[in-house]
Amino acid sequence: MSASHSAILLISCPDQKGLVSAVTRFIFEQGGNILQLDQHVDAEASAFFMRVEWDLAGFVLEREAIGTAFDLTIARRFGMAWSLHFSDDVPRMALFVSKQSHCLYDILGRVQSGEWKVQIPLMISNHDTLRPVAESFGIPFHVFKITPDNKAEQEAAQIALLKQHKVDLVVLARYMQIVTGALISEFHNRVINIHHSFLPAFAGAKPYHAAYARGVKLIGATSHYVTEELDAGPIIAQDVLAVNHRDSVADLVRKGQDVEKLVLAEAVWSHLNNRVLVYNNKTVVF
Repeated sequence: MSASHSAILLISCPDQKGLVSAVTRFIFEQGGNILQLDQHVDAEASAFFMRVEWDLAGFVLEREAIGTAFDLTIARRFGMAWSLHFSDDVPRMALFVSKQSHCLYDILGRVQSGEWKVQIPLMISNHDTLRPVAESFGIPFHVFKITPDNKAEQEAAQIALLKQHKVDLVVLARYMQIVTGALISEFHNRVINIHHSFLPAFAGAKPYHAAYARGVKLIGATSHYVTEELDAGPIIAQDVLAVNHRDSVADLVRKGQDVEKLVLAEAVWSHLNNRVLVYNNKTVVF
């Protein structure tokens, strides 16, 4: 196995003695060299979380056997929930957009520059506005016009398309439609949204106008996994930016969109690099 490739385990379980020792010994006994190890204990929930990455060069077990061996020898004994990932896997990410392009251009730039190792097999929208952007990057663009009468049917068609293209992650890059439980359940903890405020605050179609009317001194953005409870899913990343009385609505929109781009990028990067564990509608981000 190439020295440039590594394996990553994400683990959660009830906190108890011997967890770190058991996991690291498993890796050591199979000839693995640990590259990174992060852990966290939620004392209130008595819950343990770990992310461990190790070099596959010289590792005794073949990739296909690692999960089974870990489950039988370690995970079942400690009641672990776990997932195994490999550094050379290339996730497939679908982008959902409407009319605003700032988050979309930021994502496409990061992918095109090689900053993110990810494939984008398609973009989905409820408007035709951003088709030229998709075409300029060579990405197939699919429009699903959505009304209250056809929403369920159109979302079912979206889900079928996502499955056809073997999509791993859905990113709502300012997609101005509420996705329903049908899509959310198919991509549990794999739909990421960006919300135009430092939650909870100023919901609605014109958050920056509302913020301006209140004379706010901070604006921000929140990126989270999507759940059926609107804008209440596990938060992955947040940030804020100072503003003052001199800023107009246009200033707030411009500055707010900058924060949105950065926060969404941070959340997606964390997910793509297998750094997020979800529990109790919260996240541990290593």
